[in-house]
Amino acid sequence: MPHTPRSVIPRARRARAALLACVVAGCLIAASAPRSAEPQGIGDRLYPSLGNPGYDVLSYDLSFTYPGSNSKPLTAVTRIRARATERLESVNLDFTHGTVSSVDVNGAPADFTGAGEDLVITPAAPIPKGGALVITVRHTSDPMSGKGRDGGWVQTDDGLVMANQADAAHQVFPCNDHPSDKAQFTFHVTAPDGYTAVANGLPWGTRHTGGATTWTYRTQHPMATELAQVSIGRSVVLHRRGPHGLPVRDVVPAKDEAQLEPWLAKTPGQIAWLEKKVGPYPFETYGLLIAQARTGFELETQTLSLFEKGVFSEPAYPGWYVESVMVHELSHQWFGDSISPRTWSDVWLNEGHATWYEALYAEENAHRPLQERMKAAYGLSDRWRATGGPPAAPEPPRQGQKISIFRPSVYDGSALVLYALRQEIGRAAFERLERTWASLHRDGTTTTADFEELASRQAGRDLSAFFQGWLYGRKTPPMPGHPDWKSGSA
Repeated sequence: MPHTPRSVIPRARRARAALLACVVAGCLIAASAPRSAEPQGIGDRLYPSLGNPGYDVLSYDLSFTYPGSNSKPLTAVTRIRARATERLESVNLDFTHGTVSSVDVNGAPADFTGAGEDLVITPAAPIPKGGALVITVRHTSDPMSGKGRDGGWVQTDDGLVMANQADAAHQVFPCNDHPSDKAQFTFHVTAPDGYTAVANGLPWGTRHTGGATTWTYRTQHPMATELAQVSIGRSVVLHRRGPHGLPVRDVVPAKDEAQLEPWLAKTPGQIAWLEKKVGPYPFETYGLLIAQARTGFELETQTLSLFEKGVFSEPAYPGWYVESVMVHELSHQWFGDSISPRTWSDVWLNEGHATWYEALYAEENAHRPLQERMKAAYGLSDRWRATGGPPAAPEPPRQGQKISIFRPSVYDGSALVLYALRQEIGRAAFERLERTWASLHRDGTTTTADFEELASRQAGRDLSAFFQGWLYGRKTPPMPGHPDWKSGSA
C-alpha cells in the first residue's frame, strides 16, 4: 500500500423530486425501498462497516464508459456472480459516491435503496443457502472527489487511475469491499479515440465503435477489491519479457516514454531477484503504471503497480532509493496481493514484508546496510508503538483519514519484527519460512496466527512468546543478538 517516497529517511507512507438532491449528495436512488434497510459489515476491527456477510463473491464483471472529461461521471455496469452462504432475504453491497438506476438479481428486477455506505438489495424471492446469486447493477461512477473521502478514482493530468486501498473500491463500483473476499475480475473500459485504457490482468481484445474503443482485460488469479486498477489516459503501453517469458507491460504518459525507459528496464531483474528469495512470481503479468498525479503514495495494485511520475523525476531521490521503492511495490505482488490479509489488522504482513525486501535489495544492490536501518528503526520503535499501536494491533484510522493506519509501525516497525525473527531462528530457517509462506498461501488470505504457526513449525519450537512481545507489545522486546540496542532513543 501507500509507500510514500517523500524523504530518503524512513517514512510513513496512503423519486424524481429527490433525484437532483441525491445526485448532488452522491447518494443511491431507490426504486422501491426495502422495509428495514440497514448498513452491515463483517466486523473488521479497523473498518467495521466494510464487507458484508451472507455470500461469497466468485467474480466481478465491470464495464466503465469514460466521457472524455474528469468532470462528468462514468456510466457503469457491475455484474457480480456469487454464492449465498446463508439464506438471504436481502443483500448488501458496499457502494457510495454514485447513482444507481437499476438492479437485477438472477435476471429479475430487484428493489434497492441506500443505507450508510451500503446498497441494500431485496430480490423478488429469497436466495436459499448455497444458491447462485447473479447481481447486475447499472450505475454511475463519479471521478470527482467527495468531501472527506480518500481514494477511489484519482484524477491525472490526462485521465484517471484507481487507488482503492484500503476502503475505497466501493466509491468506484458496488462490491464486497474487504480483502477476505477475493474474486476473479473482468474489465471492459470504453474511452474516446486518443485514450488508452489498461486494467489488471491480461488483454482480452478490443472493439472500436463510432469514435471510441472498448478494451477488455481479465485476471487469471483471484483479487481483492482494494487492488483493482483501471488506467485511462493518453498513454503508451510498453512491452518486454521478464523471467521465464513473463509478459511485462508498463503504462506511461506518451510524452515521457524515453525519460522513463531506463527505470522500467530494471523490472525484469528485480523480479528475478525476488524469485530467488521467495519463489516464482505469482501472477500472469506485471508492470508499472506511471501517472501524472499527486497521490502522496505508490500502490501495489495487482499486476500493475501505481507510481507517481515524480518518483522517477525528482532529483532529490537517489537512484538506489527509487529502485528500492520499485522493489517495495513489486514485493507486494507476493505479500499483500497473492497472499491477502484476512483482516486489516494483519496488514503488517503486507507492509512488513515489502519493507523488508525493499531494505534487503538496497543492501545487496546499493551497499545500504540492513543492520543499520534496523538499528535505527529499533531506536524509534517504542515511539511508533506508542503513537500508532504495535505492528499486529494498529490503532484505528483517524476520523476522515481512512488510510492513516499506514503508520511507521506497519512499515519499518514490522520489517523490524522480521529482522528479529531472523535473528531468533537463524537465516536458513527464516529463508525456508519465507519461501514456504509464499508457496503455501498463494492466491489465499491469511492471518497473523497462520504466520506464527508456520514460523514455529519451521523453527521446530513454539514461538508464541516471541510473537506476543514483538507483534502486540507496547514496548519493543530486546533484539536477539543485539543486547546493546536501545529503543526510545532517537
